[in-house]
Amino acid sequence: MGEFDRPTGLSQNLSNGWDLPMMMYFDWYTPFVAQGLNIRIGRYISVPDIEAQLAPNNYMYSHSMAYTFDNYTNEGILASLALDRNFIVQAGITVGTDTTFNHRNQTVTNPYPNNASLGQYNPLYPDDSFRVDPGANLAGTFCVRYSSDMNETNINLCANGINNGDYGYNNLQWYGVTFYQKFNEHWHLAAELYNEHQNNVPNALNAAVQNIYANNGAPFSSRFMPFNAPNLAQCVNAEVLTCTASATALVAYLNYSPDKFNNFSLRPEIFWDPQGQRTGVATTYYNLAIGWQHFFSEQIEFRPEIAYYHSTVPAFNGNANAGIAPNKNDQIVIAADIVYHF
Repeated sequence: MGEFDRPTGLSQNLSNGWDLPMMMYFDWYTPFVAQGLNIRIGRYISVPDIEAQLAPNNYMYSHSMAYTFDNYTNEGILASLALDRNFIVQAGITVGTDTTFNHRNQTVTNPYPNNASLGQYNPLYPDDSFRVDPGANLAGTFCVRYSSDMNETNINLCANGINNGDYGYNNLQWYGVTFYQKFNEHWHLAAELYNEHQNNVPNALNAAVQNIYANNGAPFSSRFMPFNAPNLAQCVNAEVLTCTASATALVAYLNYSPDKFNNFSLRPEIFWDPQGQRTGVATTYYNLAIGWQHFFSEQIEFRPEIAYYHSTVPAFNGNANAGIAPNKNDQIVIAADIVYHF
């Protein structure tokens, strides 16, 4: 049970380093089962969402908060079966979210176990060791997708990463729906609504929890993850040790394409984080972004945008790694990128 070396982004906070690709998987497809069966094995992007991390897969340069703070990658096996021209069902088994199979049984020594004779009180992780990631548990995925005959309407209902929901690196229990509608040759809409949660998240407002973390008696304390550790919950009652932390998001992209070289996107969004576990601040965010995607040619795409963010309490202009508390309720971001398609 030796010490565990986490990636440099979590242990050293380096701007540059190395990591495995976000997607590294094998696909096997047969057309002879119903209307087609595809089986994917490996590390892949989580099944739901209307955004992905690769630039050409998105309308705009920036991501929504809905995408930023939800399930990201899964590692496991996923089967997608086309029942007919309208319905596709998906089912899979993974090891939670944003984690890997070797974490499932990997442990480290607990430097602050529960020990009354030594005056150590740790009801969260009382044993002499704990798992590197308590949320690295087998999880299930199930989705049903409907597409109209002309593929102008698409609805995808999905439950992703479903297990006992215990607090982990990102052991998010995701339930949501995505919706696409093509109105005509110039207008179309993409929207997403979800709720996600984790159970038994340690309470940041509880004095005993703070003492446990100060003595490194938890898997995500500073000794084991000095940078970018998952947030604790800000529970309603400061007396409880843990609570369920959830987040709800609603985002949409309304798109207008006057011709094949231009598209304009309007992105309204609401992100509700009542326990602050996802963003670090217990608040509701209201966001609006406008973007333009212009193709100079078939290969070169230019994407300028402007976005406005508002939170009900100060949530911007802070840095958790540096101990700087946020002090702004509003933020404006002007950004752009150039994508070369090949």
